[in-house]
Formats: sequence, C-alpha cells, structure tokens
Amino acid sequence: MARWVLHVDLDQFLAAVEVLRHPELRGRPVVVGGDGDPTKRGVVSTASYEARVHGVHSGLPLRTAARRCPDAVFLPVDKEVYEAASARVMAALREYGAVVEVLGWDEAFLAVEGDDPEAAAREIRERVRAATGLECTVGIGENKLQAKLATGFGKPAGVFRLTHATWFEVLGDRPTDALWGIGAKTAKRLRGLGITTVGELAAADPPALAEHVGPATGPWLVRLARGQDHSPVNAAPYVPRSRGRETTYQDDLGDWDEVRREVSRLARRVADEVAADGRPAARVVVKVRYTPFTTRTHGQALAAPTAEADRIERAALGALGRFTERRPVRLLGVRAEFAP
Repeated sequence: MARWVLHVDLDQFLAAVEVLRHPELRGRPVVVGGDGDPTKRGVVSTASYEARVHGVHSGLPLRTAARRCPDAVFLPVDKEVYEAASARVMAALREYGAVVEVLGWDEAFLAVEGDDPEAAAREIRERVRAATGLECTVGIGENKLQAKLATGFGKPAGVFRLTHATWFEVLGDRPTDALWGIGAKTAKRLRGLGITTVGELAAADPPALAEHVGPATGPWLVRLARGQDHSPVNAAPYVPRSRGRETTYQDDLGDWDEVRREVSRLARRVADEVAADGRPAARVVVKVRYTPFTTRTHGQALAAPTAEADRIERAALGALGRFTERRPVRLLGVRAEFAP
C-alpha cells in the first residue's frame, strides 16, 4: 500500500474566520491586521482573495493596503478567536486517524496510506468544512516537501498531487525561490552563481556548490531542488523555538535613548515569557525597522543559557549596540531563542 504525505492549508484563514463571524462580509475585500485602523501603522496579517486581486497581501503596510483597496473592510487581529478555530480544525484532522504534524494555526501535515490519496484529500476537506465551515487546500506528495509545494498549485480549496515523476515538469523551469526553504537572499546568491531555476539547481554539483554556500547548505539545496525530503511526519506537539515581542510606533522614535528604553521594556516582557515557558534562552535578537520600511536585525549569544530578565535585557541592549545607523525607528522587536 502506497504511503503519502498530505499538506492541509486553510485558505485565507484569518479572513475566512472573520467572514464566518460576520456573514455580511462574504464576497467583500477583507483585510485583517493591527487594530483594524488603516490610518495607523501596522501590517496586513491576512487578506481575503477579493482584496488580494488589488495587490493586498500579508506583510503589506495597512496604509498601503488602504490605498490599493479603499473599499476593503479592515478588521483587528483577534488571536483568541483564531486559536480556537485552529484547535477545531486540528481536532477534525486527528479524527481522521492519521499521524498529524501541526505547523501553525492554519496548516498541518498528515501521513496516510492508500492507493487513492485524492479521495483521502477530499474526505479531509469535507471533515474540516463540516467541523468548522472553513475551506482548505490539500497538497499531496511522496514527502513533506512535495506536499507543501503541491498546496500552492491547488489553491483555493482544491487538491493537487506533486511526485518525483512530475517534479521537474511542474517546477523545473521555475525560479529557485519557488522552493520551500529558499528565500530572496539565497535565490539572489544562486543567481550570482548562474543558477536561476529549480532544474539548474538540481543539476548542480553538490561539492562545488558547497564551496560557495557552505558544506551543509550546498548539498541540502541540491536535494531540495531534486524534490528529496526524508523528514518524517511527526505528531509530537509543536514546541516554539523562541519567544518574542515587537511594537510598531505610531510616531517615529527619533531619540535613541528612547529606543534603548523601549528595547529594555520589550526584553523584560520577553524574559517573563521565557521564564513562564520553563526553558532557558541561548540567544537574543533585536529587530529594528527604520523609517520608511527598512528592517535590520542583530543578535547576541548569551554566555550561558538563562531565563534571567537582567541577562536577557543586557543581551538585547548589546545586540542593539550593533546597529550603527541612528535613523528614526518605526518598529522594534526583541526575540529570545531557546537553547537546543
């Protein structure tokens, strides 16, 4: 009996939950982000498909979203409601009887067996719809990488299968950042080496590529481009690798003494969460978003893993000291990464 990995991805999750709460919004462009006021600073968390056709997407400043889609309905993020909806979805997936690996609020992998994975995918979609009223897309693959990428071809609310046999037909001519795990910076670096497509990356010599991007990264990138992934679907509960806080300021912080005070405040809030989690932090990362929208990060390792607020605060201020530009700041963030 064949073994498959299914990737379940809820469509426009936050916006879809809001439409269930407010049926009168169905068919209208809906944008979820910040406190729901597009005249304030903040970013889009999720946009409905009706808003996306106007160029509104996750991470876009709310003010820009309002300019692109002035008829959109803007709503605040309601974390507790989304967590509750996600919990109902994951419960429905577990009732299917497969091993379920939760990736976040709106996606999960399932390990299934059978000769008709499309039938399994359709049943799972029906289960989620019946339990929650939400739509999802299901990607099918011979491994997690293939299933994850297949989902993008099935959206919205569809089913798509991607396997070793169809891998290069579907992805071979696409840019390298079409792969799960390759971002803009890595794609740019690969372009500098003359590698622009998934097919070209798959044909690269791993040892030769390793000389340019590192002994572990080079072979991994080639395996990625070949559709190879041996990681199992793991039902172990998701354990966060970090805790963080960030704040977007409605007025720029131009005084860097004030920036330091804000970083200290955020660091102590993060330290409280680290202590509550019961795991020590090994590294602290500070994020600074300058006006208008340039983001930089710097990190500092702790001398020894700790949950002590004073030490986490000092590490955050040490990381902040690595920022050489003293331009006005619109956002600050502090993240504590747990020891492995």
